[in-house]
Amino acid sequence: MSMELLMREVFGEVLLQLGKRDRRIVVLDADMGRSTRASRFCEQFPERFFQMGVAEQNMVGVASGLASVGFIPFVVSFAAFIKRALNQIRVQIAQPNLNAKIVGAYSGFSSSRSGKSHHAIQDMAIMRSMPNMWVVSPVDILELKAVMEASVEHVGPVYLRLIRGPSPVVTKEEAPFRVGKGMVLREGKDVAIISTGIETVRALEAARILESNGIDVYLLHLPWIKPLDNEAVIEAASVTGTVVVAEEHNFIGGLGSAVAEVLGEKLPTLMRRVGIPDAYGESASEDELAVGCEIGTSNVVSAVYRVLEKRGKKDRYFLKASRIHSARGVNAKI
Repeated sequence: MSMELLMREVFGEVLLQLGKRDRRIVVLDADMGRSTRASRFCEQFPERFFQMGVAEQNMVGVASGLASVGFIPFVVSFAAFIKRALNQIRVQIAQPNLNAKIVGAYSGFSSSRSGKSHHAIQDMAIMRSMPNMWVVSPVDILELKAVMEASVEHVGPVYLRLIRGPSPVVTKEEAPFRVGKGMVLREGKDVAIISTGIETVRALEAARILESNGIDVYLLHLPWIKPLDNEAVIEAASVTGTVVVAEEHNFIGGLGSAVAEVLGEKLPTLMRRVGIPDAYGESASEDELAVGCEIGTSNVVSAVYRVLEKRGKKDRYFLKASRIHSARGVNAKI
């Protein structure tokens, strides 16, 4: 598989291959097939491709019916427009725990210059709040292929979050892929960066910059937002004692919130989040939006310095307190 392909090109090809292997797979499209590349499935299997038009609510209802009689529907549209059918997804897919796969293409800032109406920056928060729904955001084309195959094997609803363009390949074909599990891309002891989707590419670059400045980064990539790899999160925090979470998503309700929930209950840890502020984006390139909305590589680097500075102040406070207690002859555990 070429490593230069756009993620949407790989999605279209893998969907086609899955359709060849399993005749239960059907595709429902909301007039976005040429953009998402779901149209490739239509060319080969027109009898299993349903063009629903710009009617996402109806599309999800039809998918529910198909799933209830044994088909595996892939419901495909832009992530920003899939949200038009949230009530149908909640009532007709998630509540009855039906075997349908919801594909949110062009997620995050993938639509870039199309503006805020096309940006999907709240989708992970919304989807992960639905019982029974799996939520996954792959970083590259190798992981996308593995995720799609796992989604078909899983009997239940899945929300698959995809970007439009290319992403450097950062995973390895020989590396084991496990449902619900994260992947440690770098070992380190000073600070843990936890990221997902395309933001993992920025986190990797940030780790290289930090390494050149003497900071040893532990990088944990979490494609699965739900089920979340709680054990991997706790391990990252245990090793470093300091965590930065980075995502191309509103910082409310996404991966940062999920990690904070785990650590808050299991292992309270000094933590900082890198995410889109509680605001909408504008019309600009993806790189401009990343910097302007505070999720660029430089923002990840800055967050690491800030959290380490805060840890340093905390450590100095405890050291000072320990010396005061020792001088008073108090045997206190600090």
